[in-house]
Amino acid sequence: MDLYEKYDLTRVINGCGKMTHLAGAAVLPEIVPQVTAALPCFFDLQELHERAGQLIARAFGAEWGCVTACSGAGIALGVAACMTGKDLGKIGQLPNAAGMANEVVIQKGHAVNFGAPVTQMARLAGARVVEVGTVNRASEYQLQHALNENTAAVLVVVSHHTVRYGCIPLEKVVALAHERGVPVVVDGAAQSFQLAKIVAAGADLVVCSGHKYLSGTTAGIVCGRRDLVEAVLAQNQGIGRPMKVGKEGIFGVLAALEHRMGLDVAAWEAEQDGKMRRIIERLQDLPGVRMGVEPDANGNPFSRARMDVDPGVSGLNAQVLAGALAAGDPSIVLRAHHTDEGYVMIDAMEMDAAQVELTCDRLEELLRASAQVKEELLARYGGGENVSPQLAWLGQLGGEDRRITGV
Repeated sequence: MDLYEKYDLTRVINGCGKMTHLAGAAVLPEIVPQVTAALPCFFDLQELHERAGQLIARAFGAEWGCVTACSGAGIALGVAACMTGKDLGKIGQLPNAAGMANEVVIQKGHAVNFGAPVTQMARLAGARVVEVGTVNRASEYQLQHALNENTAAVLVVVSHHTVRYGCIPLEKVVALAHERGVPVVVDGAAQSFQLAKIVAAGADLVVCSGHKYLSGTTAGIVCGRRDLVEAVLAQNQGIGRPMKVGKEGIFGVLAALEHRMGLDVAAWEAEQDGKMRRIIERLQDLPGVRMGVEPDANGNPFSRARMDVDPGVSGLNAQVLAGALAAGDPSIVLRAHHTDEGYVMIDAMEMDAAQVELTCDRLEELLRASAQVKEELLARYGGGENVSPQLAWLGQLGGEDRRITGV
């Protein structure tokens, strides 16, 4: 079934990575049969959660685990669990957190937006967020000063979105928080390869996506201290009810974890590196372009192709390249977080060999286009009034004809 044709949807080639705005990840073929088998069946949901808890604990070396609707839900429910424990009275009271320890401390450099503010996930539970430090500096004494009898949890974000320097490292946050008896909740949405290390660092609750690098159906994973994980599940009798996960999400997580536990990570990394190096090989001799390898910022076992663009030589800039590719047919979406710094990244993880070649063909066409065409592209995609390249795939960049013409 061609869903693009049936519902008149834009065909997308994903050179950006495991992004929610591109519908997450391509679900691995090894996962689909188990999810499909679950769809017509009924289960004792509590029993299913029990089996999931066992497998999650084994996969990441945690005391226990559970499945939530997504990682954002996992953060909200993790914060709620730190405020209420398994007290059903308190669970029923949320999001009114009066009378409870309800402050969540976070370093200002971790107060990121991942599509929504991470601090809003804490506020959904009724918590009051306390930011410490400045954007580029948080000191241990500032964290210690913020911890008091009203502190429910410290929230730590492990992500490329955070400020990359000047923050208190996770191990030290854990030590300082635990001195005061305060649990640490970690948002590690895209860190499934690193989750066991984060658990081993002493975090009390660690949240991860089930559909980013695990490539399962949409769901979140929470693991850590058993009492707090059980308190996360207990939120389904309160604010967690509208965030509940279905059987397909739980079975998707189970299948994804089973696949990951049997994965030859070195071979997988070599496969990803092969696609990345093909992109670099294809594009490195284009005018005004410098190609390089960008390792994952959080130490996960993959790298991306980085393209630095010199507008004075190429006649185009990184923003225009990203915008023009995204507005094509099919829409090719690059990793455009850093266009204002003069570069884009090409994440080939969700691309097959043919898509890699097509992406390189399109970039070569743009960079070898005539001066007149480049002027038109700069006028269309390079101005301050244009929509962000990340939104170009939605068809919001000028004109009804989304094809690139004249190149």
